[in-house]
Amino acid sequence: MGRPSDFTPETANEICERLSKGESLRAICSDQQAGWLPSDTTVHRWLAGSEDWNIAFREQYAHARTVQADTKFEQAWEIAEAATVEDVQVARLKIDTIKWQASKLAPKKYGEKVAHVGGDEGDAPIKTALTVTFV
Repeated sequence: MGRPSDFTPETANEICERLSKGESLRAICSDQQAGWLPSDTTVHRWLAGSEDWNIAFREQYAHARTVQADTKFEQAWEIAEAATVEDVQVARLKIDTIKWQASKLAPKKYGEKVAHVGGDEGDAPIKTALTVTFV
């Protein structure tokens, strides 16, 4: 008996709710207690589809991933608050990993900000000039 591959709104809601709470898709789909969930491969197939329900699921999934970034950010804060001198290196590793995850899940909110600056306000941020001299 294989895993189910039929999409249902209940399945989508379960997956997206658990993603929002910070769980990984792999952990959700391999949960033995919730054996009714599809494999992560099936979920990725659903996300790639072009039917109306695929598009709706893709939007729901994207929103869940954005909320997951906020959840991850809060988890990092909790780890930092609870860190002791004895476990500061472990806490730093966890926080750095969570910061990286959040920057990939919500790059506009948690990603690195890079500013390219040039001359005055009217200038393009980076100016390239080519000079050709005939001899």
